[in-house]
Amino acid sequence: MALVPYVDNPLPALSKLHNSSAQFRFANRDLHLSQDWKQLGVAAVVWDAAVVMCMYLEVGQVEVKGRQVIELGAGTGLVGIVAALLGATVTITDRQPALDFLSANVKANLPPDSQGSVVVSELTWGEGLERYPAGGFDVVLGADIVYLEDTFVPLLRTLEHLCSDSTVVLLACKIRYKRDTDFLDMLKQPFRVEEVHYDKERDIHVYKCWKLPAKRDL
Repeated sequence: MALVPYVDNPLPALSKLHNSSAQFRFANRDLHLSQDWKQLGVAAVVWDAAVVMCMYLEVGQVEVKGRQVIELGAGTGLVGIVAALLGATVTITDRQPALDFLSANVKANLPPDSQGSVVVSELTWGEGLERYPAGGFDVVLGADIVYLEDTFVPLLRTLEHLCSDSTVVLLACKIRYKRDTDFLDMLKQPFRVEEVHYDKERDIHVYKCWKLPAKRDL
């Protein structure tokens, strides 16, 4: 997740991002997520894509209970927290500057008996991937992580490393620019990509992806 300096924005639709906290109810629990736009920018606010992803997970379209799950570009950690509350063992990742903030949200929102099922870990896409087991996750989650063109190649490399042939990738995205659809086209080279949900109110698409079988040389 890129770190962007704070810029005051008077648009009412964005004012909620400037609040110091955001409240939600998922998995029969009230969640209180701290936000810090001034210090960490986009990495420290809850975007609509994360909310839609949590709603999609909660209805059970993709089973996470008992699964090994990793969240990329976690920001506030909402998606990973909800996955843990739904019974997953979760590795919640973001870049180093966001980790203390992310860890505090995780600790504040998980009951003691769920704390051990979550690890907060540094991951800059495309770097140090050997620290994560190749193909070692059942589900990979990413909410609003497709927006910076410079990250597309390392993000794709990261997804390929983390996924086995049976891994499910879920991406919740707001399609803002042509470059966003360009990434989806890139993703369709090594992955099968299907749109499985669209939240019209929030304009968020959810894509489900599976690794395609490796092509064999003739």
